[in-house]
Amino acid sequence: MASDRGPRRILFISNGHGEDAIAAALASRLPTGVIAEAYPTLGSGSAYAGVCALVGPRAHLPSEGWRNTRGSLRRDLGGGLLRTVLPGLQFLRRVRDSYDDVVVVGDMLGVFACGLAGIADVLYLDVYKTGFGRPYAAAECWAIGKTVRTVFTRHQSLASQLQARGIDARAQGNIMLDTVPGAPYDLLSRRRKSLALAILPGSRASTAENFATQAEALRRPPEPVIPDLFMAVAGSVSIDALAEQSGMRRIGPLTPESSDLGVLRDKRLTIHLLSGKALGSLLNGVDLVLSQAGTATVQALGLGRPVISFRAPGDRASRFGAEQKLFGEARVVCDRDPLAISRTLERVLADDAERLRLGQIGPQRVGTSGVIDAVLAELRL
Repeated sequence: MASDRGPRRILFISNGHGEDAIAAALASRLPTGVIAEAYPTLGSGSAYAGVCALVGPRAHLPSEGWRNTRGSLRRDLGGGLLRTVLPGLQFLRRVRDSYDDVVVVGDMLGVFACGLAGIADVLYLDVYKTGFGRPYAAAECWAIGKTVRTVFTRHQSLASQLQARGIDARAQGNIMLDTVPGAPYDLLSRRRKSLALAILPGSRASTAENFATQAEALRRPPEPVIPDLFMAVAGSVSIDALAEQSGMRRIGPLTPESSDLGVLRDKRLTIHLLSGKALGSLLNGVDLVLSQAGTATVQALGLGRPVISFRAPGDRASRFGAEQKLFGEARVVCDRDPLAISRTLERVLADDAERLRLGQIGPQRVGTSGVIDAVLAELRL
């Protein structure tokens, strides 16, 4: 680790857009004078834009780190996964004495990488395991014990498993709810109907395909039933690809608002586009969410918004089931079929009492905010 001379230096290691956004929110809360740098192991790291510098080699894999689908590891191996490992480890070995603190956000990938690179005393935010699926494997417990000084988990059962091995593990809340992006967006001025729907197509390779299915479902109800439509777009997502896949036309941006990305329009639909950095403004202004996202789904549920999702044919049954056990009724799941999605939307939109009931379940299931201060307190600032 770095010496006490000079400004304190902190390295954030994350592996996916949602994890990048969480780490970026942490970095933005650091005191003036602390130098934060980010190593997003997968993808562009766009969530860190304007927050801190990026370091380390970029890896771009078919799965983009998304392990919820069957065969994702096999596809990544075929897409060059092993060729990305050595450059990443070489980078971490070079910089292992350059930082006063290392924070890993995501699954065990960053922990294993730090261990192999000789980096210890890591602060680990496990935002992957739900506590309703598989517990930590023996190898994971061993790696955490050797590499990590404090673990923040999403469920007490996970913390208890590690505590039994003498590891400082805590379940003090859900960091995802402390790090909902909150850039301003004037959603209210764009409202025309009594109900509004947020569309979250995700941030990975399947995003455009997901959105095309969602758009087709939204075209099916009678026009008076279609609510006001808003879609948050992650920085890594091409709006042109969304438009092409769905057969829609992009217009705008229409205002000088930094979060305004224009609209997508066709004969049936007008979908207002906003930056993913304004997700909080979006979720606080809608009644229901149509989502194929990962982290953003958890954040929507935690903010009391019911979510409708479809299960794709390639989804891993074990992972999907673990998530559903966590989310409970707050996430309504249907087939990946535009007609099935449309009927589910119409049913939930038409029943105010049911929508309210589902919205109350989410915060009870996914945890509470407030852990970010505990995480920051563990940094040696």
